[in-house]
Amino acid sequence: MSGHSKWATIKRAKGAADVKRGLAFTKLSNAITIAVKQGGGIGDPAQNFKLRLAVEAARALNMPKENIERAIGRAAAKGEKIAEEVTYEGFASEGVAIIVEAATDNPQRTSAEIKNIFNKSNASFGQPGSVSYLFKQVGKIVVVKDGKTFDDIFALAVESGANDIEEGVEDRCTMYTDTTSLFKVKDALVAKGLKVEDVGLVRKPINVIPIADAAKKQQIFDFIGKLEEMDDVQKVYSNISLN
Repeated sequence: MSGHSKWATIKRAKGAADVKRGLAFTKLSNAITIAVKQGGGIGDPAQNFKLRLAVEAARALNMPKENIERAIGRAAAKGEKIAEEVTYEGFASEGVAIIVEAATDNPQRTSAEIKNIFNKSNASFGQPGSVSYLFKQVGKIVVVKDGKTFDDIFALAVESGANDIEEGVEDRCTMYTDTTSLFKVKDALVAKGLKVEDVGLVRKPINVIPIADAAKKQQIFDFIGKLEEMDDVQKVYSNISLN
């Protein structure tokens, strides 16, 4: 009986992982298609900055090559209903700013679903521009320490042109760059032998809000998690302090 129970647990865990992986692939496919569309139909990552970002993110999650090519092709297919990029802004409890980036072929439906999550989470839906000024768009590069110290990586980051670096969890470091120099810095880091795990453009909060009450902080994290679980949501940004 215990063996059966263990197998059932493994099956459930695998099933959940497969669902999560499938959702990630769906979001990446939408990001790739939108990048081609916004790039004037250019399907070559070398000539389309946003597409290169989307393709590198897809490769980082081991998305099959045929899936990537299919997503690129979908942007050029006639009669294909293409998702569009939509951004939502608002405030969670305790005045924490929230930005939601979504990709949807039905903005009305997506807006209604996101507003519903806001309402159920004691959060307020805002107008465009109501919180975006609290964030700055920057390039973000995550590298694996791979036996190196933080000081070692800090020196390499400075040499490569990064503006800032933070020590993360699980043997990772995060670097920030100007948006225009993202790939220049990334390529320099790779040339110096560092393993780049993730690269992209993000909205970095200018200042963060500390929440002392653990229960209130968890409620906000739960709210953000509900938004991230939506099929149409690409990224969620907040200015809540993680410490």
